Amino acid sequence: MIYPGEDYMVKFLYLQVERAKKASAIIFNTFDELDSDILDTLSSSFPPCYGVGPFNLLEKTIVDESLASIQSNLWKEDPKCLKWLDSKEPLSVIYVNFGSVTVMTSQQLIEFVWGLVKSSYSFLWIIRPDLMIGEAAILPPEFVTETRDRGFLASWCPQEQVLNHPSVGGFLTHSGWNSTIESISSGVPMICWPFFADQQTNCWSSCTNGVLEWT
Repeated sequence: MIYPGEDYMVKFLYLQVERAKKASAIIFNTFDELDSDILDTLSSSFPPCYGVGPFNLLEKTIVDESLASIQSNLWKEDPKCLKWLDSKEPLSVIYVNFGSVTVMTSQQLIEFVWGLVKSSYSFLWIIRPDLMIGEAAILPPEFVTETRDRGFLASWCPQEQVLNHPSVGGFLTHSGWNSTIESISSGVPMICWPFFADQQTNCWSSCTNGVLEWT
């Protein structure tokens, strides 16, 4: 098979498009109220396309013990953050999570550090061990000191439970589709910092539909 270009992701996407053309139908983790125009457009060039999501809400309606063991997390969750959220006022906490693969530079990390300091809001910040490009994520001591009473740092968390917690009033996100659809499902407004792949498109689409703010 001849691929357009040599980039790995281009090859991967090209293959998926060709495979999709041979399907009887294509299902998406979305719903008509959000993406009916996109589904209709895709259906004009591909097999019928259906939005059967959000998957995170759909799975709650299926009573099947085998589904309980299926998880999409790439990191071990730290449930202690939920107890910390219990101590906060309703809609008072900013939830910060850039997903399982997004990385950033040290300068970008510092910008987020002082943005959270100056926001004066309480925050739950998920900092993976590999969040920084080529080095460990080391936070300035003064940041830890200034936010000791209003910040909680964790390496990962049960995101759906966090987004549905009454103390969470906003979500600073990388705009991955799972995070976007889960935040919409939970009614949590988003501030978005897209990194790569579909995230810029998700951000643009969400801004256009008025469900988040781009930064």
